[in-house]
Amino acid sequence: MIEVRLYGDLRRYAGKTDPREEAVVWVPYRPGLTVADVLREIGIDPEREVSNIFINGRYDYQARSRLVQDGDRLGVFPRNMALLYC
Repeated sequence: MIEVRLYGDLRRYAGKTDPREEAVVWVPYRPGLTVADVLREIGIDPEREVSNIFINGRYDYQARSRLVQDGDRLGVFPRNMALLYC
């Protein structure tokens, strides 16, 4: 399984509106899935709605094209919560 933690207004894809609740969606792992594929399965447009993506706690500028592995954790932030990361 792939754990996807959603932040900001992306939380709605997990059915969460209360910011005190965790917004987590689980997506079954399949070989060949990219991060973008996982986001599309949830209903998120990775190009229009997402700013920053963390894979297993690490920021990855090219995350959308990365292949996921079983057990990966994704942290996904919306465009209106873009992070400055050096």
